[in-house]
Amino acid sequence: MSEAPCLLVVDDIPANVRVLADMLSFSGYRVVTASGGREGLAKIVSDKPDLVLLDVMMPDMNGYEVCRAIRADPASSMLPVVMVTALDAGEERVKGIEAGADDFLTKPVNRHELLARVKSLLRVKTYHDTIESQREELKSLNAGLEARVAEQVGQIERLARLKRFLTPKVAELIVSGEIGDPLKTRRCEVTVMFIDLRGFTAFTETAEPEEVMGVLREYHAALGTIITAHDGTVEHFAGDGVMVVFNDPMPVEQHELKAVQMGLAVREAVGNLAVGWNKRGHDLGFGVGIAQGFATIGAIGFEGRRDYGTIGTVCNTAARLCGEAKSGQILISQRVYTRVEDSVALEAVGELTLKGLSRPLAAYNVTGVKP
Repeated sequence: MSEAPCLLVVDDIPANVRVLADMLSFSGYRVVTASGGREGLAKIVSDKPDLVLLDVMMPDMNGYEVCRAIRADPASSMLPVVMVTALDAGEERVKGIEAGADDFLTKPVNRHELLARVKSLLRVKTYHDTIESQREELKSLNAGLEARVAEQVGQIERLARLKRFLTPKVAELIVSGEIGDPLKTRRCEVTVMFIDLRGFTAFTETAEPEEVMGVLREYHAALGTIITAHDGTVEHFAGDGVMVVFNDPMPVEQHELKAVQMGLAVREAVGNLAVGWNKRGHDLGFGVGIAQGFATIGAIGFEGRRDYGTIGTVCNTAARLCGEAKSGQILISQRVYTRVEDSVALEAVGELTLKGLSRPLAAYNVTGVKP
């Protein structure tokens, strides 16, 4: 049950205070009293009444001065004030209105009139308090909304930066906190794929720059769709060369097989593009190298320009295998072979002596998918 409204009676004559207090208390209101204007102002601060019944003629401060002080304070500027006077009603009403009074009662006070005016003004105050409460609530909601908008704008900006080298799905998981910071240095088991075009250098020497850019746009557009579909992460683009990492920053189940399946999808897509390129006189093919192992992963670059980077022998191995691959070949390392031999058709290429590696490496060419 809500607490009864609190009314403040201010009058320097105790008998008048007692009469008003008894009338109001009998009707269920809580009543506090003050014997002068200054005490009344202090009670407004301490007791926070819902309405003030204010005598006009008082020795320390008259009712008009008290009313003006109430209106001057932002904390009490909307507090209902009823002035009680035995003086000429017309003249006192004008002075009271100028001071900021809401209503007037003439002594001796009629009980029914008193209660009716109090009830009416309290209803108005309730409306005002409700509006103020809603305004504060709206202000709080707006502040929260602004904070959320700022946070979402920040997320969108981070997401845009991450999407430069991550698939949209991975970027969104990082921004939502489901995956850790991709630029934090760590060691991880990954599968690395290198892809590049065969005959691209000779093509750039004879073709116009616009033709070269057109071929690259078609090639990269096809790769982008396939990389996203196979949960790969682009480590970097370098003209026709692309390095893709699997199993970081998002764990990928059977990442070796995913990489090989992507290689087959790339072979089909680039093969289709090559038909059109050949019709335009561009003799282009492609090769793929895939290796599996541990790598150190994190941010590389300098202040203001950092990117996702992968470092390790596995990267060198994949790059060298790509370099050895003939047009249309997908060469994989021994480690990848042991993980995918039950799922894909393979042919042994033999041991390859790769630049930068101390020992020959057994390699296999992926010819297709097993029935």
